[in-house]
Amino acid sequence: MTRTVVAAALAVALVSSSIPTARAETIFVSNERDNTVTVLDGKSYEIIKVIETGARPRGMVFTPDYKKLLVCAGDDNRLDVIDTETLEVVRHLDSGPDPELLDVDPQGERVYIANEDEGYVTVMEIESGKVLAEIPVGVEPEGMAVSPDNKFTVATSETTSMAHFIDNETLEVTANVLVDTRPRVAKFEPNGKLVWVTAEIGGTVAVIDPETHKIVQKFGFDIPGVRRELIQPVGVRFSDDGKRAFVALGPANRVAVVDVASYKAIDYILVGQRPWHLAMNSDRTKLYVANGLTNDMTIVDVATLKPEKSVPVGRLPWGVLVKP
Repeated sequence: MTRTVVAAALAVALVSSSIPTARAETIFVSNERDNTVTVLDGKSYEIIKVIETGARPRGMVFTPDYKKLLVCAGDDNRLDVIDTETLEVVRHLDSGPDPELLDVDPQGERVYIANEDEGYVTVMEIESGKVLAEIPVGVEPEGMAVSPDNKFTVATSETTSMAHFIDNETLEVTANVLVDTRPRVAKFEPNGKLVWVTAEIGGTVAVIDPETHKIVQKFGFDIPGVRRELIQPVGVRFSDDGKRAFVALGPANRVAVVDVASYKAIDYILVGQRPWHLAMNSDRTKLYVANGLTNDMTIVDVATLKPEKSVPVGRLPWGVLVKP
């Protein structure tokens, strides 16, 4: 080998070694009983790290740049802020009492937090930690969803059985929509035109127009061989094109695959026990399901709608999110 070739090879090696290696896609799972967030590699599904958090971590949300993960530590009345590169808790925010679910506005400036024990929604500036408002809603608020256009935030109240629409400019409740018993999650369709609210005990999903505050559709589920009272919809995840929705059905141990155009379940995927929340990988080929009572996460192939494997995470896994 000539000196010129050797020198060129060394130069390439030096340049390559100086380029920081980006971490591959990572999966974050909040474990309610362990007081941890488990971080898994998105390819091997091996555990990268287990991050200790405050007591009873449940809801999680990324900032829009994916640099920070906000985690509700319900029993410590705070949000833990995790740096998604260093995988360390870098900050605590005073969330108000018993935060359960939360959502961030599209600009990453505000976070909207459901304070379950006190019946209000806390609105906070993320950078400063300043509380902008404490908005009274129904009893036991849980679900939180900011609309893609940042006009509305929807909060669900479990005991009042309502979806509350908050004007994000005035920070006031503009409408209260009665849904079925124990609404748990609100999720906007990708185009933002409609919002879905799951009613755990009612066993239904209400599809609401956020402009008129009218329920445009309500549908339930029917699984052969499974008692109706065990079919308890909770978490929702849409495909990017908005044509399909995946709904976790709790004690039914299934995820429903819903055709959005017809509002009909076209399949039911058997997963672990008590699926809570769901996430999808970057190319939308895999669906990840956090199973609360089997302490694992089921990986579903989206093309075939078949479960591929389950991987252990922590005790009572609740939330799951994916960082690209």
